[in-house]
Amino acid sequence: MSKLVAPQLVINSRMLYFTWVPADPEAVRKQLHPKLEPIANNQCFINQYVVDSEDQTSGFGSYSLTYCGPDTNRFAPDGAIPSRWWTHYFNSNPVMREYASERGVPATPGETTLEIDGDTLVATTKSEGVDVIRTTVRVGQPAVVGRGQLSYITEIDGKLVDGVYPFIAPLVDPFEVLNFEFLAPDHSVYALRPASPLNVTWGFYSPAASFNYPGGETVLDI
Repeated sequence: MSKLVAPQLVINSRMLYFTWVPADPEAVRKQLHPKLEPIANNQCFINQYVVDSEDQTSGFGSYSLTYCGPDTNRFAPDGAIPSRWWTHYFNSNPVMREYASERGVPATPGETTLEIDGDTLVATTKSEGVDVIRTTVRVGQPAVVGRGQLSYITEIDGKLVDGVYPFIAPLVDPFEVLNFEFLAPDHSVYALRPASPLNVTWGFYSPAASFNYPGGETVLDI
């Protein structure tokens, strides 16, 4: 197989994505790049998703992925969605881990499952065989289509690079995060655990989210 080059296309992934206010904002800030500033409420993001078949990607093959980290006070091209800094990236596919790592992403082995029983979705993330995150969500049926671009900042060869990722996704309604658990206090991802009571600031579930990986990359002058 030839070496993968950007961009890569992913279609019809099962995706749970939301943001929340953390229990320990100072611990979160310590994981942010020193040249970046947190958003005012110190919120974090998580995306737990599964690509079930190699036919859904242009080159990656099937995979599951959970990534998370803090939002920044910079923004995607729409001026509304914060740019994001990855602190953790648990990916089941070694080909994709290599591709992501070359773009400054902290890719490590991991597995994610999304299981739906009636209107309840349970997403579980494993890091090297250990359950580290479990999310329970009430979900409905696709009601609207979300579209736009997300922004993720990484460091490549000492320079901060902003990658812009276009997406199209049918979004379900209703959508409600019922429980959000960080299960391994000795794992570094525990620093992102949510405040109590849980304060989810944005989010969605899509049974068929599609996106480019990445679309365009720009070196930041900061």
